[in-house]
Amino acid sequence: MTFPLALLRHPPVSGGAGLCYGRLDLPLADPEGDIPPILAALAPLRGGVIWTSPLTRCRQVAEALAAEWGGPSPVQDPRLMEMNFGAWEGLPWADIPRAALDAWAADLAGFAPPGGESGAEITARVAALWADASTQGKACVLVTHGGPLKILTALAEGRPADLAAPAPPLGCVRIYQSLPKEA
Repeated sequence: MTFPLALLRHPPVSGGAGLCYGRLDLPLADPEGDIPPILAALAPLRGGVIWTSPLTRCRQVAEALAAEWGGPSPVQDPRLMEMNFGAWEGLPWADIPRAALDAWAADLAGFAPPGGESGAEITARVAALWADASTQGKACVLVTHGGPLKILTALAEGRPADLAAPAPPLGCVRIYQSLPKEA
């Protein structure tokens, strides 16, 4: 890609402290305080295509960006959603059995929480989104979550995804001016 691409992780949420909340739809804790600096950071990409997870915490940012730019509504794409933690959704992390967490840590690609998705499944859906987003032909902003950003960052940097790597910080904006040829 020769056009700029921004990867954005939503800011902090309200009500999520200590919870497993991949698909749990939580609102932003302080949209009035957290969104303006993000809008300022993304000003150079004005007029680009905005893709977002449909979850409220991402959609709030993407809709504010679209309003700021005076452009079309963001493209809501479920492939940008956080990992589906299935039966773990909404549980305090402390209530998830230690053996289950250990099984997940031992096989991030293959393990799936009950009723959830595996690391291989999230990687495949995010890679499919990347293939679509990378053909836009103009600036692109992807508003998403920590899990997908591990994969998207690796794709943007032309390296293999590391599901054990730390996620970018909440509210983080990374702008790539050029991407590897194989991306």
